[in-house]
Amino acid sequence: MRRILLLVLTVLTTVSFSQNQVDLSYYLPQDVTYNPNIPTPKSVIGHEVGEWHITHDKLVQYMYALAEASDRISIEDRGKTFEDRPLLLLTISSPKNLSNIKNIQKAHVDATQSDNAFTDRPIVVYQGFSIHGNEPSGSNASLAAAYYLAAAQGQKIDDLLKNTVILFDPSFNPDGLQRFAYWANTNRSQNLNPDPNDREYSEVWPGGRTNHYWFDMNRDWLPVQLPESRARIKTFHDWMPNILTDHHEMGTNSSFFFQPGIPSRTHPLTPQMNQDLTKQIAAYHAKAFDKIGSLYYSEESFDDFYYGKGSTFPDINGGIGILFEQASSRGHIQESDNGLLTFPFTIRNQFTAALSTLEAANAMRKDILSYQSNFFKNSRSEAKKEGNKAIVFGDEKDAARTYHMAEILNRHNIKFHEVDNDFEADGKRFKKGYSYIVPKNQNNTRLINAMFEKRTTFQDSLFYDISAWSFPLAFNLDYTETTTAKAGKVVSNLQFKTGGVSSKSDYGYLVEWHEYYTPKFLYALLDKGIRARVSQKQFKANGKSYDYGTIMIPAQNQDKSASEIYTILNDLAKESHLSVDAVSTGLNDGIDLGSNNFRPLELPKIALLVGDGMTSYDAGEIWHLLDTRYDIPVTKLDTKNFSRADISRYNTIIMVNGSGLNEGNTKKLQSWITSGGTLIGYRRALNYLNSKKLLKIEFKKPKVVAKNISREQASDFRGAQVIGGAIFEAKLDRSHPINFGYKNDKLPMFRNTTLFVKPDKNSYNNPIQYTENPLLSGYISKQNLDSISKTVPLKLGNYGRGNIVAFTDNTNFRAFWYGTNRLLMNAIFFREDL
Repeated sequence: MRRILLLVLTVLTTVSFSQNQVDLSYYLPQDVTYNPNIPTPKSVIGHEVGEWHITHDKLVQYMYALAEASDRISIEDRGKTFEDRPLLLLTISSPKNLSNIKNIQKAHVDATQSDNAFTDRPIVVYQGFSIHGNEPSGSNASLAAAYYLAAAQGQKIDDLLKNTVILFDPSFNPDGLQRFAYWANTNRSQNLNPDPNDREYSEVWPGGRTNHYWFDMNRDWLPVQLPESRARIKTFHDWMPNILTDHHEMGTNSSFFFQPGIPSRTHPLTPQMNQDLTKQIAAYHAKAFDKIGSLYYSEESFDDFYYGKGSTFPDINGGIGILFEQASSRGHIQESDNGLLTFPFTIRNQFTAALSTLEAANAMRKDILSYQSNFFKNSRSEAKKEGNKAIVFGDEKDAARTYHMAEILNRHNIKFHEVDNDFEADGKRFKKGYSYIVPKNQNNTRLINAMFEKRTTFQDSLFYDISAWSFPLAFNLDYTETTTAKAGKVVSNLQFKTGGVSSKSDYGYLVEWHEYYTPKFLYALLDKGIRARVSQKQFKANGKSYDYGTIMIPAQNQDKSASEIYTILNDLAKESHLSVDAVSTGLNDGIDLGSNNFRPLELPKIALLVGDGMTSYDAGEIWHLLDTRYDIPVTKLDTKNFSRADISRYNTIIMVNGSGLNEGNTKKLQSWITSGGTLIGYRRALNYLNSKKLLKIEFKKPKVVAKNISREQASDFRGAQVIGGAIFEAKLDRSHPINFGYKNDKLPMFRNTTLFVKPDKNSYNNPIQYTENPLLSGYISKQNLDSISKTVPLKLGNYGRGNIVAFTDNTNFRAFWYGTNRLLMNAIFFREDL
């Protein structure tokens, strides 16, 4: 009884403490004094740090107030999020350094390109917070950390600022932070409730983790597809920081993690010295956490493999990336295995890690500066051995897709050239204006290798994220090794290909379906009421060969005059960067323009299922694709509204990875498909389609038996059967409408499921099929590799007057998988011919 009373008393005391406001002194070191002329967070935002979740607008307000008051801080707005929130960066250093900051920056970047770099200069540390919006302790800690750096006084802070330039990014994800702060604050009680069942700790779909289009932005450091990423990557390459910290949260029952991660899960291109220095820095974290009595761990989880994460991206760029993971209160206070976890406690740990990083950077400054210099010195030595070797990539039919891959290289300061003239290599044709050459002899040849490599052997079989991301495969571009002898001038001003119509015609126009933005062109055309048809066969017109999927636009019998049609086509062609050919006759070599092999096209009317039961990442990728690239409207239809929605408004419904619909909604969906609708399903939606007998799918299940595996090894054994993200080769039937626009009969496809579908007995029903030995890059267990051979990633079926298109895997992965975006667009535009 006495023990129970003691436990209750302890809990009540903790809850009582949590209800009381903690002031700034809870976070701040007491071994320095603080300048009273520097505004505290409370004096600007109206509450103590940790009392409420900081909203992004208040965070911005405070950072500007600090910059106004302190001569240690300059502030810049580097751009806008999708929701037009500013992407702030504070540069923090001594007033003397700030007055000479351009020269310091130049000297620092120049040192990455010199064999004789000196170390008597400031170290550069990039501190970034809360790239996942619902992991808010980082951004809330940035309030206290920025105040400390602006207000602390004494020799200790003076030495730190003299020797350090801090690039301070208070919110990696403004839109997500705002979304989560709204949720946590609007569900906060006056009497804080730590019960994990409380609504405060259960966000509504899609949650605050992601940005506006529901992307996990901590996977976009290498692909750089999002505006938030583009701002920070520009800052990174403009400065080449020595250390970059990335403040996250994890499960409530955890403690605090700092890197190194599991040593065997480090990418082979990362030097061992990187990990050694990370471990030395970890000693400073351990000392700081020991001082405040917080639990922590290191080297037991997480990895340093995929270079698209914030804590790994610096490792291939001569820096040191450090991941921090704090157990999350997911609100203001929550029960955990370690006792009551308060929001201020999580903030204090993040604040402590931010300061211990700076202490380590200052103390290890010369060693870390030397490491960066040696990284690039060794990289240049490796590059020099490559001589005039180069990589050429491109697609002779698709300049836009080539442009977008080149755009990524450009953002990473990788030099590339035009091809001097058209040429063939390795059985592939590389056309001027449609191809680029990347010399291997560059300052950071390791980054080039990381972006182009294909890797199928690994030290470990477990991955925190994807194991393959080869960009020419993701973009489905031809590429091979060549030499700089084929190179033309360096590309200094990357531009889209100029589009347009060859001439005005009173008969008709032809557009091949190869170019990436042809769907944008076609939708706009149909939306203006102009009729168009699609070719089911190849043919020749005016001596030019036209491929499957060519779009034909008649000039006559339209609601607009021939002159109006020409003007519209010309404008749309320019906007979509593609060429439109005028024709004066319908007589061709092959099918004629009046043939029934030109099938009429209908304006897509698309609903995308979102909400409970659907994966927000996958839904967001499709929303982003249709909305921002193709300018195609899409209705985000919430599953909770499905039963009362008028779905007859749509001819296409997309069901992303998820659990599907309930019985009543399934019957409604069945009726809609029977009446002529097209359902496009992804990933686990196949299980739903099969179980509801909407589409018959025969799955192939690998037999995995654990032999000589101990209990300790069991988790790793099961993890090794996961396909975290790898690339596989599929063979295409290019005559099938689902494959229109592809010029090659092989396609690299991303896969991160173990849904293996057996092929149909009739080969023409297998328009996409994995080859016998399909692995191109990435990890897959032997059992799964045996299972995937000759299976199909696509299943098609008719249902009444409608049809179903089912993909085993995501064709729109993370916005950079340009190479398979066309599969979704074909399913949408050519749905009636599938």
